[in-house]
Amino acid sequence: MSDVSDNGSRPTPAVPSVYGDDGVTIIGMIGVVREAEANRGATLSLFGGGINPGAEVPSGVDPDYILDFARTHEDAGFDMVLTGYSSSTPDGFEVAGYAAAHTERLGYLIAHRPGFVAPTLAARKAATLDQLTNGRIALHIITGGNDVEQRQDGDWLDHDSRYRRTDEYLDVMRRTWTETAPFDHEGEFYHLQGAYSQARCRQQPHVPLFFGGASEMALDVASKRADLFALWGEPRASIAQRIADVRSRVAVAGRDPDEMRFSLSARPILGDTEGEAWERAEGILARVQQATAGRITPGVPTRPQSEGAWRLLRFAAEGNVHDERLWMPIAAASGASGSTTCLVGTPQQVADSLLAYYDLGCSSFIIRGFDPLADAAEYGRDLIPLVREGVAQRLGSQSAD
Repeated sequence: MSDVSDNGSRPTPAVPSVYGDDGVTIIGMIGVVREAEANRGATLSLFGGGINPGAEVPSGVDPDYILDFARTHEDAGFDMVLTGYSSSTPDGFEVAGYAAAHTERLGYLIAHRPGFVAPTLAARKAATLDQLTNGRIALHIITGGNDVEQRQDGDWLDHDSRYRRTDEYLDVMRRTWTETAPFDHEGEFYHLQGAYSQARCRQQPHVPLFFGGASEMALDVASKRADLFALWGEPRASIAQRIADVRSRVAVAGRDPDEMRFSLSARPILGDTEGEAWERAEGILARVQQATAGRITPGVPTRPQSEGAWRLLRFAAEGNVHDERLWMPIAAASGASGSTTCLVGTPQQVADSLLAYYDLGCSSFIIRGFDPLADAAEYGRDLIPLVREGVAQRLGSQSAD
């Protein structure tokens, strides 16, 4: 971006990249309320606080905690933080805007579920916040994998219809961001006349669109609409297959496969020694099992229409540990409730595992712990520098070649 504003009156700051500038993007997650003391060190559901499924549903929003959490991530060297989404949790746009106003560099990845506001309004909301934060936001599109939860917000569409709506929704959003004249749209779910937005994204051509989902329809929609495809922590052979599949679909959609980015989500559990890390992991598992006892059906996801959750449970059934240290029991104990696969070991061992995923094509990592605030600081001190160093070495070798 130019250093001079449109009217020439004052300098315009350059727009940072939410992806970072060193070849790898490290993404954390912030919550809105401190976890109950009983859950400390074994928290699963971060954005709502507490354990999920768990014994209590915390209420309210703690502004001081949000700022502590965001600043801890910024100080720890994270590029972005995720704000979650469900039919009962606080609004991620509001949380991100508040936190961004009190941080300087940190980016905000806002989970967004299509269908509950008009795509034109969502586009204007995102563009406005992108301007106010100097280009520090991205959207994480999550269509939804649970009919019961969808109906809490009045959505009665079935799984496949929701993905058709998401496809149309993202098409309209992109057009709202990029069209230079009013446009009409006649689709299955949206009918627009003279749609136009005066609010334009600071990032060009628009804010990045992350996309989560594992069904065939999710893969096809992501291949047409997304800038980054988000993967949960699966064995490396599976991740390699999924990346190849998505890239093939991107090519079929008429896009450049090399422009699609990929992220991997995992829960690092660190120890000064490998034995200490595994001991810590077993302690967390015991507490999760206690909290979820009688609240899940073994082998069945808490989000039964989530193909991603079914995939995690299948891998968990095949074995507790995949590759060197991808650990599955917490996914099994929690009904694969979100990102629940773990990487267990010393900081160097976990960094090496993340770098192995990087070598497969994952240039972003969404990491959070079971003691979220303390773990974010620990990752910044012990893990993130090792990952960045490993990426720098790889990029340096490529340059030398």
